[in-house]
Amino acid sequence: MSLYEHVIITRPDISAAQVEEIVNNIDKKVQNLGGTIEGAEYWGLRNLAYRLKKNRKAHYNLLKINAEASVIHEIERQHRINEDILRYMSIRVDEFSEDASPIMRKREERKRRERND
Repeated sequence: MSLYEHVIITRPDISAAQVEEIVNNIDKKVQNLGGTIEGAEYWGLRNLAYRLKKNRKAHYNLLKINAEASVIHEIERQHRINEDILRYMSIRVDEFSEDASPIMRKREERKRRERND
């Protein structure tokens, strides 16, 4: 099996609970096809660099998936059908980083600075 980092960008007008439901559905689909999700991070509602389908903000999620390529192809096929998902990207990696992603590290540093002030 191969390791993939899969980022999903969803519409801003859906709730965080709906975003979590989308991630849970992806998790179930991956498990049904014989893969596993090693980790998931919700990066929050963030500004986009440019408009996507008339949206200026979007919900971001990172999934660390351990699965065959056919599983990733099936997930991406379902993303193309789902209107709530604006963009997605899957990248094959050699290994998952044990550290938090750069987005989460930046958020933690910001919170630490706010506490010190």
